[in-house]
Amino acid sequence: MKKLFYWVLAATLVCGEGMLTSCTNGTADNPAVAPRQRVIKFEGIDNARDMGGLVMQDGRTVRFDMLVRSAKLAKATDADVAILKNQYHLSDVFDFRFDLEMTEAPDRVISGVTYTHLSTMPQMLIEAMKAFGAGSGQLSTPGMSEKLLKYAFDPTVQELAKQLYPLIVTTPQSQANYGEFLRGVLAAKGGALWHCSEGKDRCGWGSALLLAALGASRQVIVEDFDMSNQSYAADIEQLSALVRDKDGSEGAVAFIQAMVGVSTPNFEAALDLIDQTYGSMEQYLENQLGFSKEEQMQLRAKYLTVAK
Repeated sequence: MKKLFYWVLAATLVCGEGMLTSCTNGTADNPAVAPRQRVIKFEGIDNARDMGGLVMQDGRTVRFDMLVRSAKLAKATDADVAILKNQYHLSDVFDFRFDLEMTEAPDRVISGVTYTHLSTMPQMLIEAMKAFGAGSGQLSTPGMSEKLLKYAFDPTVQELAKQLYPLIVTTPQSQANYGEFLRGVLAAKGGALWHCSEGKDRCGWGSALLLAALGASRQVIVEDFDMSNQSYAADIEQLSALVRDKDGSEGAVAFIQAMVGVSTPNFEAALDLIDQTYGSMEQYLENQLGFSKEEQMQLRAKYLTVAK
């Protein structure tokens, strides 16, 4: 299904006017981000935003024009590439997709950029998707909307969808690759961009872990994650309406929300799971991802503004 780029553009235009707290100053007592717009107006790259301006717990903010999260780069235009090279000085791309996704929609190759493949989808879920005939599961794949409408009423598939985030945070291979991602961002010589297929779940977890390492509060992490629901709002509403027309249960509607956008409740539950299983996010970063406190301090020195 074609993503509505112009909806994102409209959302961007109101940023800074206090209408979208995810990309404005937030409140005086608990600021979320600096005034500059975060949504990036690419032509062929969906769900893209600059991580700059997000306020950390120590009062410092993430620098602009250095860190970008997005959907895949398969349809990046010449104009998009020019922005990435000239404004972001892009040097590194981290691709969280698995092999079939990359084969179906390979990233556009940008000269001078290093591409690192770090699949963070647990193998169990990859095999389950193949078993249900979902292939790569990319929303842009022809016929995927029809498949989602079918799967929305299957309790087994609904349960699999709920397991995505818990499996991502507890699977050793996913942990190892997210740790490698953090070290890659730390070592990047220029701008860094990371993505999965639609730039929402696996990409969202990469962003969450990066923000945690930079010292973000849970609120800032959750708000950034949830912004993908704004990017895909029209598609979420369209498919949800079709499910409701078929007398779909709340479980079926929740499945559509999770597959087309993100499930913020499931995300927060997985954050709780990290605390319950590993002690805290700080311990998780250091012990499961192997990203040391020293590396976290280096990351903050590189990507955060100087404290006042």
